[in-house]
Amino acid sequence: MKILFLGDVVGKPGRRTVARALPRLIDREQLDLVIANCENIAGGAGVDAKGARQLLDAGVDVLTSGNHIWRDPAIGEFMANEPRLVRPANFPPMAPGRGWTVCETADGTAVAVVNLLGRVFMTNVDCPFRIVEDLLPELRTRARVIIIDMHAEATSEKAAMGWFLDGRVSGVLGTHTHVQTADERVLCGGTAYVTDVGMCGPTESVIGVRPELAIQKFLTQMPVRFEVAGGPVVLQGVCVEVDPQSGHANSIRRVQELGDA
Repeated sequence: MKILFLGDVVGKPGRRTVARALPRLIDREQLDLVIANCENIAGGAGVDAKGARQLLDAGVDVLTSGNHIWRDPAIGEFMANEPRLVRPANFPPMAPGRGWTVCETADGTAVAVVNLLGRVFMTNVDCPFRIVEDLLPELRTRARVIIIDMHAEATSEKAAMGWFLDGRVSGVLGTHTHVQTADERVLCGGTAYVTDVGMCGPTESVIGVRPELAIQKFLTQMPVRFEVAGGPVVLQGVCVEVDPQSGHANSIRRVQELGDA
C-alpha cells in the first residue's frame, strides 16, 4: 500500500495548493491513504475548523498537528466530533481530543496514525517515548500499519524516536521545522524514517513567514506579528510503501512539487 504524508500546511497558500494538487497526486501515485500535518493552517499558526474541513474535503484522510494546535480556542469542540484530526498523544490526558486514530483504506486495511510532540526546545509535555511505548500494545490490536508523526524541533530527538520504534511501526516521519531533509531511508528493522518531511507553503519565506518579519524578530528580539508569505508555493512530503501484512515499509521517497502562487 502507498501512503502520502504531507508536511506542515502553512496558511491559505498551503491549503489552496494541497486542495488543487491532491486529487491529481492520488490518481497519479495510486495512493491508498493521505496524512497531512495541519498545525499551521490558520494564518500560519494554529488550526481552525474551516481549514481542517478544506483539507479533509480535498482528500486528506488524517490530520496531525503539534504545539500550535490550541491557538484557536474553538478547536477542542471540533476535535470532539472529528476523529480524523489528532493532537499530540503526550499532552496531558485531560486535554481535548485524541492523540491517535485508526482509519481504513478502500480495501479495508486498518492504519493507525499517532501524533507525538518532542520536548527538546519545545513545550513541557509528557515523555513521547514512554507514551508511545504504552500505546503500542493497543495499537497492534487495531492495525498492523502504524504511522508516527514526530513533531519536534531537535533532529536528535526525531532520530532517536526512529531507532526506538524501528521494527515496531511502519514509519516515523518528522514534522515541525518546515525544511525537507534528505535522510529518508528504511531502517534495518523495516521502519521508514525521515527527519522532516518539509512543508506545503510559500518558498520565498522563512519557514512560511514573510522574510522581513522573521529578520525583524531576530534583529530586535521584540514581539513581531508573523504573517504568511506570498509568492510561489511548494508541496512537500514523503510517499511510503508498506507491506500491509507485516506492517514493514518497503520504501520511502521524498515528494516535492511546485504549486500555484
